[in-house]
Amino acid sequence: METGKKYLQYGSARDIERTKDRIIYRIFECIPGILLWTTFAAMVLGSLYAPLVAAIFIILFDLYWLLRSVYFSWHLRETFKKMREYMRTDWVVKLDALDGAQNMLGISNWRKDIWHLVILPYYKEDYEIIKNTCEAMAASPYPNERILVVLTGEARAGEEAQKIGERIAREYEGKFGKFLFTTHVDQYGELAGKGANETWAAKIAQREIVDAMNIPYEQVILSVFDVDTVVSPQYFGRLTYCYLTAQKPLRSSYQPIPLFINNIWEAPAVARVVSFSSTFWHMMNHMRPERLTSFSSHAFPFKTMAEIGFWQTNVVSEDSRIFWEGFLAFDGDWRVVPLFIPVSMDANVASTFWQTMKNLYLQQRRWAYGCENIPYFLFGFLKNKKISFKKKCYWTFHIIEGFWSWSTNSFLIFLLGWLPVVIGGAHFGTTVLAYNTPRLTRIILTLAMLGIITSIYLSLVLLPPRPFGFGKRKYLYMILQWIMIPITLVFLGSLPAIEAETRLMFGRYLGFWPTPKIRKGIQKEVFAVEHADGKN
Repeated sequence: METGKKYLQYGSARDIERTKDRIIYRIFECIPGILLWTTFAAMVLGSLYAPLVAAIFIILFDLYWLLRSVYFSWHLRETFKKMREYMRTDWVVKLDALDGAQNMLGISNWRKDIWHLVILPYYKEDYEIIKNTCEAMAASPYPNERILVVLTGEARAGEEAQKIGERIAREYEGKFGKFLFTTHVDQYGELAGKGANETWAAKIAQREIVDAMNIPYEQVILSVFDVDTVVSPQYFGRLTYCYLTAQKPLRSSYQPIPLFINNIWEAPAVARVVSFSSTFWHMMNHMRPERLTSFSSHAFPFKTMAEIGFWQTNVVSEDSRIFWEGFLAFDGDWRVVPLFIPVSMDANVASTFWQTMKNLYLQQRRWAYGCENIPYFLFGFLKNKKISFKKKCYWTFHIIEGFWSWSTNSFLIFLLGWLPVVIGGAHFGTTVLAYNTPRLTRIILTLAMLGIITSIYLSLVLLPPRPFGFGKRKYLYMILQWIMIPITLVFLGSLPAIEAETRLMFGRYLGFWPTPKIRKGIQKEVFAVEHADGKN
């Protein structure tokens, strides 16, 4: 297979030796930042010299945001209904019903032929967090003997992290088909981050588990989890079912819904709003699989991953980059299959409030640095002539528009929308439009904010059972917290995205920042919604 390795492994423009290609890649790196700052400059200049045009733009933009809010709210509700339905489904029973049926893989008996390989990279996380993740997998109704686990630590994390890994390996050695512990040692040319660790572990698993057990690669489904990931009981069954029924199982990745709720009761209000907002964004995207890319905890056919060399080891956003590796390697014949099954993860919680705010900003900045994929796939599109022009245009527009919206929309809505009235001059200030613009904007934004009702409802439904020590009054705070959404959108949404895109534009490349995992208590049960009719 032609994988295009010669250009698929670039982390940034500085990795390219050929001068012409390096210049082209560097231009592509500037696109998100140029669009961002051009938008802000146009808004300021338009408000100064063409306030009428700027005011009309703001009103139309607010109307667009209103329609978009309605559209997203509908997707959010539909995803939740399907997620709840799938969590109640016994996927093991549905798998048994597939035995003997035709599928693209030629597999007739899933219990004998399908294996799950799970990679758990960790850094300095506590023993309890890793144990909670392993315990959830062991408690799954899926046959544990068909699950192969690789826990992979980092040598630079120190002796204490090594001891934790060894302890976990001893405790879970006999609870799965295989449990392997390994320690990643930094290699030359790698970025110190999750991608390098995952690839290290995958190659060891390939040699010491898959090849040693003579398992055909197409019979192995590879899942990689952030180490705080708690799987739904139906995860492995649903993933297997999707793999066996997919139209192109070896040309697809498989994405669960990340719910950032493990320690949500412990999080301060701002962190809860950010966590639920991230959760809802990924839920909405499940209803738009044509735009879905891989994120955080995800799954791939092992055969495909081996062909493309696993995750890149020199990028920050290895989870989304692997989607583009597959897309370019297989000439655009690549897609993400939404599982509509959740995995729960930690909300961002630190030891103090202000440290939590700092960590939230850094986490959002790291996610926004996924804009590093824009020059990667644009350069790949330029080199790969086999991908259709239509697909290139589709993905170019939607990905660039997504990052542009991330960095600019909140500022345009909550801050810059008042500029035409404030700096538009005395002449514009006496017009009817100047008088009505703030009122129209206020009405439109109020209607758009009604979409928060859906967010409030789902945030309550998705809550894990209330831990001991938290009074019922906490539910009231869970409702009132949503008045902070404008603040979180601007200061923990747009601002970190602006920094990430600006850094990429100026070649001030970011390294990988691991989000610290801190829990004051361990949430044993997080999927109460599975057996509830909208209540927990």
